[in-house]
Amino acid sequence: MKTFRNISIITFLLSLFIGVNLNAQAAPKTTTIKITTSAECDMCKKRIESEVGKMKGVKKSELDLTTKVITVEYNPKKTSPEKIRKAISEIGYDADAVKANNRASKTLPHCAPTQDSVPH
Repeated sequence: MKTFRNISIITFLLSLFIGVNLNAQAAPKTTTIKITTSAECDMCKKRIESEVGKMKGVKKSELDLTTKVITVEYNPKKTSPEKIRKAISEIGYDADAVKANNRASKTLPHCAPTQDSVPH
């Protein structure tokens, strides 16, 4: 009887471990989003990548100046596309349909377009 009880406990623990392990593999830890910005130059690129990269849950951010699209890899349990767009807006750049914060856009480097200027 004692052997049967030990086997039952071991079987239970193994099934519990396997179930937890399978569940952990099923849920992705990160996801990726692409956001169109109003970035113009390398200074804009550095500023956006740096600030987005500091966000909680962001694993990686890379802005392609040719397309003006930033690709952000993030943990969806810690941040969201809306928070990322809002952060880009608060820096002073458009982020998809979210317009740049007017006050922040006025403090951008001269190469960056503001709502009162024309891009070069």
